[in-house]
Amino acid sequence: MRIALLESLADIVATLRSDATVRVAIDGVDGAGKTFFADELATLVQSRGRPVIRASADHFHNPRELRYRRGRSSPEGYYHDTYNYTELYKKLLAPLGSGGSGIFQRAAFDVGADKVVFAAEELVLPNSILIFDGMFLHRPELRVVWDFSLFLTVPFSVSVPRGASRGPGWGSPDPAAESNRRYVDGQKLYLNECRPESLATVVVDNSDLAVPLIVAGREVMGRYSGRA
Repeated sequence: MRIALLESLADIVATLRSDATVRVAIDGVDGAGKTFFADELATLVQSRGRPVIRASADHFHNPRELRYRRGRSSPEGYYHDTYNYTELYKKLLAPLGSGGSGIFQRAAFDVGADKVVFAAEELVLPNSILIFDGMFLHRPELRVVWDFSLFLTVPFSVSVPRGASRGPGWGSPDPAAESNRRYVDGQKLYLNECRPESLATVVVDNSDLAVPLIVAGREVMGRYSGRA
């Protein structure tokens, strides 16, 4: 089931406009499975003959001092201050957009080392597709950028334990734990304010990693693929 859904999505994405770089977003809460989903989709799109630029919001964080300026446990801080959208737009999204220079960088910040990085400049290949994963990708300043977007919907009862299973340092598996308030409530701010499920081209329930399900956007899938 998973590979069939990914193959269908890859068929669609690979046939999107070829006269400019296509920018595709993979959005969802922490633990939704965005990175693996984007990696798999990128491989399948590339196998269909389109060059792929794979990038992630994880490389466009703000410095620690800015991320925690509202307090270490602040949900508002998590939602508003985690990412550096100015650098993301300047170094990646704008160069790949219509009229952009085509010279882009995949990273601007190393969150582990808490320092700016100077990633190599790259020149986009013709007919390329950017597949970009991250949280909060349907914020007002980003939603207009995407040519195609996916939102992976997963309840916190699944996403939080999934995130915690990454290993030590990833927090409690209990969504109601005080240590998770910053993250869960910050993501709820985004969900309530932006309603990403209503904005995404396709919404996928990724609660069961083996059997992801399309819950919105079937008409889009049918229009692109020719299947109802």
